[in-house]
Amino acid sequence: MHITNIQPSCPILFASEPMRSIMDFYAGHVLPVDRLPKGDSHTVIVFPGLGASGSATAMLRTRLRQLNYDVHDWEHGINQLPSGDLDAWITQLAMQLRRLAAQDGRAVTLIGWSLGGLYARALLQRYPACVRQIITLGTPYAELHHVGAAAASTEGIDDDAVAAVPAFSIYSKSDGVVAWQGCVPIGLHNHHAIAVDGVSHMGLVYHPEVLSIIAGLLASSATRAVGAPATRQS
Repeated sequence: MHITNIQPSCPILFASEPMRSIMDFYAGHVLPVDRLPKGDSHTVIVFPGLGASGSATAMLRTRLRQLNYDVHDWEHGINQLPSGDLDAWITQLAMQLRRLAAQDGRAVTLIGWSLGGLYARALLQRYPACVRQIITLGTPYAELHHVGAAAASTEGIDDDAVAAVPAFSIYSKSDGVVAWQGCVPIGLHNHHAIAVDGVSHMGLVYHPEVLSIIAGLLASSATRAVGAPATRQS
């Protein structure tokens, strides 16, 4: 897998990223979970960003469990990019998705941070019947063509099925790692961009505003059995 087109943010934002991410981390403890909408216990998988592991998304997963969701780490440790064939890598990631969807009998929400969001999109393209919705955080959609091509290399994409599954891209113009313009998907049906203010790239998995948005999206998404067609939205 070759990630070559990710555009960096401005130098000032990049330099201040560590300090701002610490502030976002502590801010994430301020918002009382009981103020957020409770969920319906459906399954959620969280994918970390490049160079991160499940420990970086642990607080987000804990918060979502407190909101009555069955939340899972992606089970692959540190996200260091696949070392071999990308198609085989997506197939490997899909094993967890298909297993959890079969166990619950309902489609699964995928939350992907940064590069992890591209994995979520690839899984949607390959297995739309198993996906309830995807939520990405600071994901560089300029790289979508790399992962999307791999997702379709052995199985054709059902464009109607993919377009019927809602997807949301949460991004920050204060992102110090990925330029926000690359996080706004272009030409993807039923894909909605949501901006947050003053949040660092690392802070997207901690910040209370992001958590509030995710909680609202999870609570408002329609329950769908595995294999049942989603209702296509404009």
